[in-house]
Amino acid sequence: MQIKYLILMTVLVSTFFQVSAQETTWKTLAKITYTKQYDELMGFKVDVPVFSEDIKALEGKVIEVKGYIIPVEGYKSHKEFIFSAFPYTMCFFCGGAGPESVMDVFAKNAVEYSAEQITLRGKLELNATDINRLMYSIHDAEIVEENGTN
Repeated sequence: MQIKYLILMTVLVSTFFQVSAQETTWKTLAKITYTKQYDELMGFKVDVPVFSEDIKALEGKVIEVKGYIIPVEGYKSHKEFIFSAFPYTMCFFCGGAGPESVMDVFAKNAVEYSAEQITLRGKLELNATDINRLMYSIHDAEIVEENGTN
């Protein structure tokens, strides 16, 4: 009986830390402020992201993030898409969250659309200068399978 309890507790604790780490990624990416800066091309002041030290520490690192594929017209393939912390009905583009809750994904291999939550692993890139791109992107992204393997 104690062995079953110990195994159950180990699985629960492992699952908690795995979910907690993925939720922490989006929470960390939310630690952002903005400053107004004049944009020559636009001809007016725009909000420019100011990344926290926690976010800057993730730049160029491989991260895992759990979220949802957002179907957006104009993206070239299933290798390039937008990923959100929230389902489509709640994402930034639908008014339910801020721009820090979405990222561009550039995947190694095509990722088929799914309305279900998935986990991606890839290298984080920050963007504070190009207003035509999202603030965050992950490159060489791959789907992380449920059992932790690819």
